[in-house]
Parts: sequence; structure tokens; C-alpha cells
Amino acid sequence: MSNSLPAFWAVIPAAGIGARMAADRPKQYLQLGGRTILEHSLGCFLDHPWLNGLVVSLASDDPYWPDLACAMDPRIHRADGGSERSGSVLNALLQLNALGASDDDWVLVHDAARPNLSRDDLDKLLTELADDPVGGLLAVPARDTLKRVDKHGRVVETVDRSLIWQAYTPQMFRLGPLHRALADSLVADAVITDEASAMEWSGQAPRLIEGRSDNIKVTRPEDLEWLRLRWANRR
Repeated sequence: MSNSLPAFWAVIPAAGIGARMAADRPKQYLQLGGRTILEHSLGCFLDHPWLNGLVVSLASDDPYWPDLACAMDPRIHRADGGSERSGSVLNALLQLNALGASDDDWVLVHDAARPNLSRDDLDKLLTELADDPVGGLLAVPARDTLKRVDKHGRVVETVDRSLIWQAYTPQMFRLGPLHRALADSLVADAVITDEASAMEWSGQAPRLIEGRSDNIKVTRPEDLEWLRLRWANRR
């Protein structure tokens, strides 16, 4: 392992219910390749030698987490999930403070339902942003033609796709600035969809690091089926 990679903490907000999956449980607990989606999402970080620790934000009445083998891993700490992603991440950051993390420590926030993160992409993010003054995120440039529509679903214009990227995770920022951005944006009732948008709201410009397009987030049943087919030959 290259000494250029920084040590880091990981945060996994996992309190959502994934209503669009129409499943009998939150989507992060659906099975994929013999393990839950959440276990796969955690795995890339737990296998990394530069991980300081990980906080997973869970619903207070989550009945599934205690049954996972990783729930007993001493590197994993639990925080209360919020009603929105930003609240879950903020609670996890407070937990990191309690664990002794400093404001200058790097924190990587990753979606609970994004189980196909590659080690190469994780190392690329850590390497590229190790000395960045702001931080950034994995992203993929838009490939398809993009249309902007009106409220009736009619095309208004074709958007220049060369300027559009899809935001993925992990998103990597220092603990202190991310904590302040999330807390201040919540007080201001700003619309925050991910950690990068909180940093943008605070006046920062996160850097995009191009990652693999197969680092998909499981949102609909067809996403899970695609991964199952792709992983069919895995043990």
C-alpha cells in the first residue's frame, strides 16, 4: 500500500427504507451474492488498511442490523439515523468526534445501497484528494443526451452533456468543514441532497474524480437484478 494514501474514517447513512424497491425490508438488507447489500457496501472500507473506523447511521428500531456478523466488528460504531440523509450523516460526524476524530481528519461518506465500489476507485479517490484543500467525490460524466422539460413533460432544450456529471459516492471531506456545512445548511433549511451539495452551499467547490460507472446505487428492482447477473460468477 502506497504511503501517499491518507488514513480516513467512513460514514454509511443506512436509515432509509428504500420505498421504490417495494420490498419487504429496507433495500440495504436485501440479499446479493450471499450477503446483504449493506455488508457489501461496508466491505470495501473494512478491507482497507488505512481505515480508522466506521460509523453506520441506523433507524432506532432497525431489527435487521443486529443479525449481521459485521454488527460485532469493533471498528464499526452505530449512530442514530435522521429523518433525512443530512441528519444521519451529521449524527455520524458527532459520533466520530466522540471517538476522538479531529476536524482535519478525512471522512468518506458512502451510500448504504452502493455495493459495487471497487478498491481501485477507493484508492484513486484517496490518492487524488489527499492534499486537496476542499475534498471531492467520485463521479461519472453523463453519456446520454439530456433534456430539460417543462411541467407538462415537454422538452424545453437539450442540455450540453459535456458539463454534466453524475454524483456518486464515496464523497470525501474533512470532518470539521463538513460538519459545519451540514449543520449550517440544516439551520438555514437549505435543500441538501448529498455532502457535496452541503459543501457547495457553504461556498466550497468540491473536486470531481472520475470513477467506474458500475458503482451503481440500488434504487429499483432492475438495479439489483443487474448486479445479480453481473456477480453470477462470483463465489
